[in-house]
Amino acid sequence: MKITSVLLLLAGGLAGGAASYGWFAHQAASTTSESSPAERKILYYRNPMGQPDTSPVPKKDSMGMDYIPVYADEVNAQPKDRKVLYYRNPMGQPDTSPVPKKDSMGMDYIPVYADDAPAEKGMVSIDASRRQNLGVVSVAVTSAQLSRQIRAVGMFAVDERRQYTITSKLDGWVDKLYVNATGQMIKAGQPLFELYSPELIVAQQEYRIARQTQPNAAADKLSPAGLGGAALTRLRYWDIPEGAIRRLANGGDVKRTLPLTAPTNGIVLTKNITQGMKFSAGDALYQIADLSQLWLLVEVFEQDLAAVKVGQEVQVKVNAYPAESFTGKLAFIYPTMNAETRTVQVRIELDNQQGRLKPGMYAEAQLQVPVSTTSQLVVPESALIDSGHRQVVLIDKGNGKYVPRTVQVLARGAVERGERQIAVSGVSAGEKVVTQANFLIDSESNLQAAFSSMGGE
Repeated sequence: MKITSVLLLLAGGLAGGAASYGWFAHQAASTTSESSPAERKILYYRNPMGQPDTSPVPKKDSMGMDYIPVYADEVNAQPKDRKVLYYRNPMGQPDTSPVPKKDSMGMDYIPVYADDAPAEKGMVSIDASRRQNLGVVSVAVTSAQLSRQIRAVGMFAVDERRQYTITSKLDGWVDKLYVNATGQMIKAGQPLFELYSPELIVAQQEYRIARQTQPNAAADKLSPAGLGGAALTRLRYWDIPEGAIRRLANGGDVKRTLPLTAPTNGIVLTKNITQGMKFSAGDALYQIADLSQLWLLVEVFEQDLAAVKVGQEVQVKVNAYPAESFTGKLAFIYPTMNAETRTVQVRIELDNQQGRLKPGMYAEAQLQVPVSTTSQLVVPESALIDSGHRQVVLIDKGNGKYVPRTVQVLARGAVERGERQIAVSGVSAGEKVVTQANFLIDSESNLQAAFSSMGGE
């Protein structure tokens, strides 16, 4: 009885095991069937790192990573209402078509839809934290008129129109010297010295006698041929002051000496006169100059001459006052050029009422001249990446996206003596360009690839 029971249990267990095996086999077969669909068509294999590199057969990149297959059902599974921009070569070649077509191997060209159109060529994306670490700064492209600075050096000189030579028109002696030192300040009408001359005494006496004989005759009515008329003419030719002549006409005494006065305010540059000396008519006794206005004579190089115009405002600096700047006006451009230095002398006039500037001082003149007559699109000079054969700026598209843009530099200068600017073509007003950290962005590998796609080496 016990043996029979054991046999029945074994039989039941074997039957149950067979049934269980059948269920597991069915499930495995079912799973295998579900994971083996019909073979999908592979169009090509793309670079696993997203580089613009494809292959018609499986391959690995330089790091040993497998290229990723691109299936036809993934490419063609697009909604029908999407707008097709063009069709591109399935092998990644630079060839497009406005209509569907096949390549030489019979492969269909791949449609490129408007919402899948690639971003602007060469775009680089940088996250916010990295932008902050790099210190990226962007400014807007503006329209302005550039100017540049011309520097020239020269020396202060006396205004030639304010120089005077004091002479006497008759022989005489210095009876009394009032202005007796070089550099002495004088004012117009101030006596310089007392002149003694026998000729002067004789002329005064003749005029006085003539006036006594003709007391009612006006001075200008005296006969030129008469004694009085001849004496009056000589007195006026000798530049005797009209006050002294009127005094004689009114019966005043004949003066033994008469003062010779200064014709203008100024200083004594040279003094060729001493107390008691005898001089002849025409001798230069004093050189007097009015230094309330000075000339600055500077040398302008030939290449800058076209930008220099009469009437321009000029900023002048001198070593004596390094923290100050003096303002003058360009008054004259000399008509000849120095053949050795290839420079032209320019005259700048400066006010010197306080007398701080001295003839003979060296000075540097700075002229702001316009680069062009019209406004141009300008960016800071720091925005330019100049490789020698190409000039590029980085356009800030927002949200950390930057695109290299080839530009042409039209002019260099500054705006109202601020940061140096450049006028460029190839940008639009309002666009933002990177002015700081642009060379760091340039060092990114993505940007290097962008330059290559623009036709670089």
